[in-house]
Amino acid sequence: MKVSLSLRASALGLAAVLASSLGFIAPASASDGGPPCRSQSDLTRFADPLVRTADKIARRQPLTIVALGSSSTAGAGASSADASYPNRMAARLQQTLPGQPIRVLNRGVNGEDVQEMLARFEATVMAEKPDLVLWQTGTNALLRGLSLDEVRGLVTEGVTRLRAAGVDVVLIDPQYAPSVLAKPQAAEMVALLATMARAGHADLFPRFAVMKRWHETENIPVDVFVGPDGLHMNDWSYACFGRLMADAISEAATRPATTVTAGPPVRPAGRPAP
Repeated sequence: MKVSLSLRASALGLAAVLASSLGFIAPASASDGGPPCRSQSDLTRFADPLVRTADKIARRQPLTIVALGSSSTAGAGASSADASYPNRMAARLQQTLPGQPIRVLNRGVNGEDVQEMLARFEATVMAEKPDLVLWQTGTNALLRGLSLDEVRGLVTEGVTRLRAAGVDVVLIDPQYAPSVLAKPQAAEMVALLATMARAGHADLFPRFAVMKRWHETENIPVDVFVGPDGLHMNDWSYACFGRLMADAISEAATRPATTVTAGPPVRPAGRPAP
């Protein structure tokens, strides 16, 4: 598999592969230490099967994935660019989709909100002719006080543009972190992005719920997966996040052919899913 990235992520060890087959991933890479990165497929399994991605994989055609977002896509809080979630995801995809040519492009920009991401859609996303876009948003909108209505309109516009071009879309909601939890509208933002995914016939990676489970169910202290600033993820959490995302993509794109059907047209925002 050819993966185009600013830096190539380190391959994960054999022990991690064996652990994954038993239902957990421990640790996220041989050098990360920390607790096991457990499978959370009940949360992370995508509702839709990534039709375009599945077609590229079935035909062994090159697959382009664009990771769009702000600092937690760019990799703020990681020890190096190599430890960002897109790089970790790429390393895992080398294992789950052996021989598949994949180009993963990190289009995260520190500090951006949804409005700024949308402003560069054509130049940094659509120009790459992506098959799959992973769109991480919502955190900076919360921190800057953007209204939910503003976010709803902008996310709807972006998803509609991507789906009209036949691109598979996965929305990624905010991180479970002290700086996010301090915002009164945090829960509403998480719920809004889930609604936007359904309304726009996109998938959702529920990062907030995954990280909340780390803390509340697996009893992992917050400072194990969130940095000293109370906001950004760290090497362990980026590695686990990237690996869970890769597994969700691989599963959705390789489901039995009987379940991989073309999705319905994009529904207008606010219209409930059937």
